Amino acid sequence: MYLVHAHLELPSGEQLPPDIRAVVRSAITAGDRVEHVAVHPRSSSGLTLGFYVLAGVLEEAEERAVRVCARLLRDVPQLTTARLTGAGAPLMPLAFAPQPVD
Repeated sequence: MYLVHAHLELPSGEQLPPDIRAVVRSAITAGDRVEHVAVHPRSSSGLTLGFYVLAGVLEEAEERAVRVCARLLRDVPQLTTARLTGAGAPLMPLAFAPQPVD
């Protein structure tokens, strides 16, 4: 399972509906192979979707998340004017990098 973040942005002046979490979660299907989706509004017009995707390799998970987003942007009325601005596995903070030992 891989975590893939997808970043969506609505056009200037448009706002995310207050029920966006429920809307996105209800649009995920079993065929998407998404175990869970976290919805993080970044601003009144932008959000990050965190897809926990079942896939054999990272590239497959990222491709699957992009395909799911394309379907959401096409089929979910509240998102038809949004655009996908990026998608990929989030990088771990440097705090988790190995530290040299003296």
